[in-house]
Amino acid sequence: MSDETEIPQGQGAYRRLLEEIRCGALAPGARLRETELADRLHISRTPVREAIRQLEADGLVVHLPRQGAAIRSLDHAEVVELYEMRAVLEGTAARLAARAASDIELAELAALNAELAGAPAGPQAREINRQFHRTMLDAARNRFLLKSMSALQKTLLILGPTTLADPGRANLAVAEHAAVLTALQARDGAGAEVAMRAHVEAALSARIRSMRGRELPMEDEA
Repeated sequence: MSDETEIPQGQGAYRRLLEEIRCGALAPGARLRETELADRLHISRTPVREAIRQLEADGLVVHLPRQGAAIRSLDHAEVVELYEMRAVLEGTAARLAARAASDIELAELAALNAELAGAPAGPQAREINRQFHRTMLDAARNRFLLKSMSALQKTLLILGPTTLADPGRANLAVAEHAAVLTALQARDGAGAEVAMRAHVEAALSARIRSMRGRELPMEDEA
């Protein structure tokens, strides 16, 4: 049974559009025409309109003059600011997880990183990476931090496909995760925060390189 049959059509449309933003099928600047989306998703315009409104509330959609709803674009400064906030939040999460994570959670993080090391670059690596970061956030035991990070991650979706599509970046991410894990296993909160911030800064550098490459002829965080 599909998600759309289990949940209201508006929520189903919202999730579908979120995934299309995540994978880059709906790129920054793409127009969201209710009639076209309703036809493509095989639903009426009402749930499509509801989904667009929810995306707008998330900050992922804007209304352009004479054009209507469109996927929001981020400039260079906004991307940097997003990653700066990600470094603050995930760095704090790593520090808290060093104190609060169970041995089972630490083992799960190690297993996920080992799985990432053997995964092909691309969507599979992105999903494993997402699970790694989510597990660490859960291990921090701070619901307000988790809520703030969830909001930030939605905005990061605008950047499109993962930088882990680059095998070189994927390999570096595994090594960076390992440094975070070493600090977590030692219950070294300060070291875990420093390692996580370094990981996010490296992800930002990869993102900027990707954006520059596109400008010459934006992608889930690493």
